[in-house]
Amino acid sequence: MPSARDIRRRIKSVKNIQQITKAMKMVAAARLRRAQERASASRPYTEKIQEVLASVTASVRDAEHPLLAVREVNKTGYLVIGADKGLAGAYTSNLMKEAVAQVRGKDNVELITVGRKPRDYFRRRNYNVVGEYSGFSEKPEYHHAVELAADIANRFSAGEFDEVQLVYTRFISPINQKPTTLKLLPVASSQVDAAENQGEYIFEPSAAEVLNQLLPKYLETVIYGALLQAAASELGSRMTAMGSATDNAQELIAKLVLNYNKVRQATITRELSEIVGGAEALK
Repeated sequence: MPSARDIRRRIKSVKNIQQITKAMKMVAAARLRRAQERASASRPYTEKIQEVLASVTASVRDAEHPLLAVREVNKTGYLVIGADKGLAGAYTSNLMKEAVAQVRGKDNVELITVGRKPRDYFRRRNYNVVGEYSGFSEKPEYHHAVELAADIANRFSAGEFDEVQLVYTRFISPINQKPTTLKLLPVASSQVDAAENQGEYIFEPSAAEVLNQLLPKYLETVIYGALLQAAASELGSRMTAMGSATDNAQELIAKLVLNYNKVRQATITRELSEIVGGAEALK
C-alpha cells in the first residue's frame, strides 16, 4: 500500500499535468475560434469561383486544358492533409483510417502528405510518399495552398498522376469532425454542376482564356478550403481531448485525496493504538 508521502507526490504530479492540459485546452479554443472564422470567410469565395467555373465550362464545350484531361487511371495520387502534432484525440487515427481505406488494394499509389503525423504513419508502413509538407497544419495560409496546387498540377500535367484524390477532415463542430475524400483532378463537370445555373457572365477576352486562368485558381481554392477545414478539425479535436483530460485529472485527484485521507487516518489510528498500548503496559 502506498504511503501518504507517495500519494502526496502523485497528487502534485497530477495537478501539474492538469494545469498543462487546461492551458492547452484554452490555447486550442482560442485558435479554433480564429480557424472557424477563416473557414467561414473563405466559403463565399469558394462558392463563387465554383459558380463562375461552371458557367465558363458550360460556355466552352470542347475546352482543352491539362487539368481537364481524362486518362485511363494507371496511377493515383493522394493528397492527405493531417496534423503536425499529437494530443488531438482520435483526429489523426480517424484520418488515417479513411486514407488507408482509400488506398488499400490499389496498385501504383503515390502520396503527398501535409503534416508530420501522416508522413510518419505512411513512411513507417513503406508507402510511396513522393512529397511532404509540414509546419503549418494549425495555421495554414493561402500561399501554402498555392504551393500544393502547383505541385499537384505539375505532376498531373506531366502524367505522373492520372487522377488525384484529396483526403482531409471536414469540420462540423468542435466535437464532430468527418474524414472526407474528394476527387481533385481531373476537374470534372460534376464538381461544379451545382452552381451551373446560378448566373450568366460575359467573358473577356474569351471564355477559353478565362478558363485557363480560372482552373488553377479553382484548384488552389479547394485545397485552401480543405486546409482550413483540417486546421479547425485538429484544433476542435485537441480542445475536446484536453478538456476530457482535465476533467479526468480532476476526478483522479479527488480519488487520490480520498485515498490519502484514508491512509492518513489509518496511520493516526495506528499511532493512537500504540500510545494506548504503551500506556497500558506501564500500569
